[in-house]
Amino acid sequence: MTVDYRTQTILLTGASSGIGAAFARALAARGSNLVLVARRVERLEALADELRRATSTRIEVISADLSQPAVASELRQAVGDRGVHVTSLINNAGFGSFAPFAEADARHLTAEIAVDVMAPVQLTAAFLPEMIRAGNGFVLNLASVSAYLPSPRMAVYGAAKAFVLSFTESLWTELRGTGVTAFAVSPGATATEFTTGMGPDAGVLTAGRLRTPEDVVATALNHLDRRNPGPTVIDGRFNRLGVLSSRLMSRRRSARTMARVFDPGRLSASQPAR
Repeated sequence: MTVDYRTQTILLTGASSGIGAAFARALAARGSNLVLVARRVERLEALADELRRATSTRIEVISADLSQPAVASELRQAVGDRGVHVTSLINNAGFGSFAPFAEADARHLTAEIAVDVMAPVQLTAAFLPEMIRAGNGFVLNLASVSAYLPSPRMAVYGAAKAFVLSFTESLWTELRGTGVTAFAVSPGATATEFTTGMGPDAGVLTAGRLRTPEDVVATALNHLDRRNPGPTVIDGRFNRLGVLSSRLMSRRRSARTMARVFDPGRLSASQPAR
């Protein structure tokens, strides 16, 4: 498969910041038309204006709440009303929570599952059949290193990303020979706004080495540009080594190791005494 980005119109969710905004800039620079989707329309409009000034590509902006059950059909209707033909899809939007499961807000967890699991499934169901009929395009889903590992204090997020990874690998298999491909990119800790609003304990998630959104996008697009891209790619050598080493452990040991990694107490313990 070879992607001619200049013929693509890509619907990109979670485009207002972080990895999503980096995808938008990289794809517009390659000549792709974009449909940018997120809740924060002011940020989307600012990004769209930036891209229109820098490129000649068509940029559409749609504000949408991906936690709502009818969002996929509403987005399909919205792009149709604008005369836009979506040829590829990037399910980038997602959010997490950081707390022991028993202490988490049930409504927040329900919304997390809706955005991280239901929205990618429903959007893929809405746009994939037309891609298959055209024999062209791609579906790129954002998974996470957490998809491969137990995630204490992020139990729902880790499980959601494990779903996305498994879902995408199955799609990749089903789509062989159609001219359409699907794959998942799995970032680790990345310098974005992901932990905003999670509380001070979530600082443990960004205490180590951070990749940049541009790093993640480069990993994903380099993978897509391969002659025969596989169903998944992990961003960053350190993250790949972490996943590989976890496969050498028992599930019990892996869970206990990640409990230590995600323990907020290790930050205060590592601070020098004053």
